[in-house]
Amino acid sequence: MKKEVYHIYLFRHGQTFFNKNKIFTGWKDSNLTNLGRKQAGIISTKLKNKKFTVAFTSDLKRAKDTLKIVLKNHPECRKVIVDKRIRERNYGKLNGLHHLKTIEKYGQEQFDKWHRGFFNKPPKGESFSDVEKRVKPFVDYLIKFVKKNKVNVAISGHGNSIRLFRKIMERKSANECVKWVIPYDRYFEYKI
Repeated sequence: MKKEVYHIYLFRHGQTFFNKNKIFTGWKDSNLTNLGRKQAGIISTKLKNKKFTVAFTSDLKRAKDTLKIVLKNHPECRKVIVDKRIRERNYGKLNGLHHLKTIEKYGQEQFDKWHRGFFNKPPKGESFSDVEKRVKPFVDYLIKFVKKNKVNVAISGHGNSIRLFRKIMERKSANECVKWVIPYDRYFEYKI
């Protein structure tokens, strides 16, 4: 008997005004730019011939808004589930702070550690390691959900939650995942 294969389609929200202006967004909301809406449209077009009946999104507006655009090509998607575990990394006191202002205040070396160090936490924020601790239970839940319900799913997430989702699913190292750039106009596909 042939084993059923189910698909997970994972994508990042489109560019926001904070992204465009190099501001740490974290848990703050920032609206999609015109380019961000176009990027969501690109994802929607790329996924047009893929079928999924359930979609997941973080609770942050940019992920929800991106998903709305993607779903225009997916009338078969009957359920949207909001899950805080896949929200963006919390940059703590850096949320809403411009990258250049951060470098001026703390120095380039400290900025680099916070921005790409796996275990380095910004003040009152999360490290990549912390994000992985909340993304891992989501991944475990998701795999069980997909198998139990026999469904393909789409996920509208954020650069850093996607980074850790990929690390887990692709069995990559911390050193590898901190180097990734997560694009706005591409999706990642996983088979379960």
